[in-house]
Amino acid sequence: MQRQTTMAHANTIERKWYVVDAEGKTLGRLASEVARLLTGKNKAIYTPNVDCGDYVIIINAGKVALSGDAEYKKYYYNASGYARGIRSRSAGVMKREFPVEMLERAVWGMIPKGRLGRKIYKKLFVYEGAEHKHQAQNPIAYELKY
Repeated sequence: MQRQTTMAHANTIERKWYVVDAEGKTLGRLASEVARLLTGKNKAIYTPNVDCGDYVIIINAGKVALSGDAEYKKYYYNASGYARGIRSRSAGVMKREFPVEMLERAVWGMIPKGRLGRKIYKKLFVYEGAEHKHQAQNPIAYELKY
């Protein structure tokens, strides 16, 4: 008797909505756990070429923690393409002024790149404060594993 592997199909996937509170959580650990939820790697039906992940709402992005000296030693770069068109900001500046972008960049670095990755990334919603506009979806509070 031959066993068959179950492959997920886009029309059979049930998606849930999760709310993750970032207050006091370390940036990298938070981002890796959120990336697992977005890609669907926490499900038994995970299939690499199908988007089988869930929707994730991150609240309190401004209160995320950075480990060690990351606030002073970690830098984020943007290049315009022109000569001397590079801009660098420390993680401390990003945390104070652009906490949503900092979390989005961390999660984006941990999901696959390409068409599927862009589709997965659209299921992420990050908010600086404790309020979000997705109450109608009845999101489930998700407690991180670490």
